[in-house]
Amino acid sequence: MFSDNAKIGTFLLTLGLLCLFLGVLFLFDSALLALGDILFLLGLTLTIGPSRTLRFFSRPDRLRGIVTFFGGIFLVFIRFPVIGICSQVYGIVYLFGQFFPIAANAVRNVPGVGWIVRNKWVEGMVENVGGQRRSAV
Repeated sequence: MFSDNAKIGTFLLTLGLLCLFLGVLFLFDSALLALGDILFLLGLTLTIGPSRTLRFFSRPDRLRGIVTFFGGIFLVFIRFPVIGICSQVYGIVYLFGQFFPIAANAVRNVPGVGWIVRNKWVEGMVENVGGQRRSAV
């Protein structure tokens, strides 16, 4: 079903997100945050492929999100972790914001967590972040 590169990439993505979470949990530890950033980018590249990753990060209509995301990574590397993570979060929301409503629609039907997404405050937040876009399917 998935290629070996996609499996390894998914593992690296998960490990990168875990390192980012632990880096924030341990009061913005720069080493964990930098490791999480590297693993996240490597995992993304292996999961969707180098050409699609390059195409995604070179779209001119998302330049603001791209610059703030990579600027945040740079700030984490030069040991300004709080400002760097804030910049990365803004960049990720700007880059992946249109995907949030689609993901929320998929999670609505998952037993155990669907009630969270169906909450009116969560729905309002998802619509504010991602707009009212829906899947074409």
